[in-house]
Parts: sequence; structure tokens; C-alpha cells
Amino acid sequence: MTSGRRRGVQSIDRAVAILRCFDTAHPELGISDLARRTGLSTSTTHRLLSALQDNRLVRQSRDRRYALGPLLLRLARVGAAPASVLDAARPVMTRLRDEVDETVGLHVLLPTRERAVIDQVESRQPLRRTYTEFGAPIPLPLGAPGKVLLAALPYDVQEAVLARPITATSPGNSPGTSPATSPADPTEPDVLRKQLVGIRRRNVAFSRAERTSGIRTVASAVFDGADLPVASLSVSAPAGRMPEERMEEYAPLVVAAAWSISEQLGATREGVAAYLTRAEPPPG
Repeated sequence: MTSGRRRGVQSIDRAVAILRCFDTAHPELGISDLARRTGLSTSTTHRLLSALQDNRLVRQSRDRRYALGPLLLRLARVGAAPASVLDAARPVMTRLRDEVDETVGLHVLLPTRERAVIDQVESRQPLRRTYTEFGAPIPLPLGAPGKVLLAALPYDVQEAVLARPITATSPGNSPGTSPATSPADPTEPDVLRKQLVGIRRRNVAFSRAERTSGIRTVASAVFDGADLPVASLSVSAPAGRMPEERMEEYAPLVVAAAWSISEQLGATREGVAAYLTRAEPPPG
């Protein structure tokens, strides 16, 4: 009995060791990489990864490498895994919702250079934006919450993201298929590069039915104590209640709210400005 219990604990220890291998510098790792980093055999690593994948703690990427899975974010969503950005954001989100009476969303930057919705404070209006895909990875070029994060990433990372095929799981789409686009939904890298310059300058991005028909969104990036982009804050509403002038009206409110969260996390304006120089295209 004791021996069996110890073997179970050892398996948990080894699984945690695998999860600890992933970080912002290594968002995706292969079996050989993980075996080398943990000191486990390849067969043991493969067995543990299979169990982690079955439980959605890791997921397999397109090139058969591994990345952290959506269950970790969903656990954070319900408070099982406390996250300081959630703690800092929630009161700010509620205040912003009360001010504009539209749905406020919180989106985190994933190690895979995608984003995921992890929290919302819904509008009280009968017709409103409601997020349902908590924890699901969404490409950064799709929608204002992702684009404002993409604009803040180092230039070489931006280029790597723009080189990817844009696919998503979104309302009305099957997993792995290209989402429906609209004239206001540019996906060409050259068009997006021009957008990112303006987004970075103001720390605000707009989207007009880019992921969900009839919904418009304003978003601003959130930075942590290391002055790195970690999340974005958004206000979303039906297009009928959010014409262009209303989007511009909401923009400074969203930017101020996002910065309030950033300050609570320890970000400084000087540090963020210095970090954002890495997001600019190289001269020439």
C-alpha cells in the first residue's frame, strides 16, 4: 500500500517536473527536450505526456511538439490556481463595466503566442457580448485583444506569429478551420504590420466583427512587474451600440483601466516604454 502510494506521488512529481519545463522562452518543447530537461527516459516522458494530454494539461502543437493545455487556464478561471492578474483585474473590470455597461473581458497571453479569455464581467443589458470559450487558444491577429498584445511583443516574435496560418475555434467555426472574415478583418501580414504601429503608439486596438458577427471591441494591453505584456483588457458590445465615435470614446477608459491593472502588478511607464522599443521594426 505504502509502495503503491509512493509510486503515485512519484508520478505526480514527474508530471509537475514536465510542466515546469515550459516558460515564455520555451512555449513548445518536444519529447526529447522534455526528457533531457527532466532527466526522465523518453518512454516515461511519453507516458506522462499522454496522461497530461488526456487531462488537457498539455496539448500537442501542429509540429507534434507540446505546449501547456487549456485546463490550466480554466482552473485559474475558477480560482483553483490563483493568478495575480485575475486578482488585480477583477475590481477594475467591475468598475469599467459599471461605467460603460458593456461586457469587459480579460485575455491572457499564452506561452504559445496565442491568447485566451480567462474572465469577464458581463453587461447588464439584455443584448450583450458573452464569452463562452474560456481557456481556448485564439490566434493573436484575430480581434483587438490579441492584436494589442501582438503589437507589444518583440519584432522577431511578431514576424513569427504573422508567418503562421491564421486558424481558430470560434462561434460558428469548427476547430482548426479559418474563421469567417469581413472587410474590416485584415489578415494579410503587410496590412497587419501597419496596424500594429498605430496600436503600439496608443496601446489600444479596435476590432469590428473580426471573430463574432455583430460585435465590436476595444482593447488595451496589461503589463506585469517585469514590464512585459501578459494580458489585455477589452470592452465589447453589439455594433449597434458601439459606432466608431463610441469606440473612440471608450478607448481612453479601457487604456486607463488596463494601466491601473498594470500598476498593481508592478509595471512602470519607463520600463514598458523601454521594452516596447524591442517591438519596433529594425532600422532600414
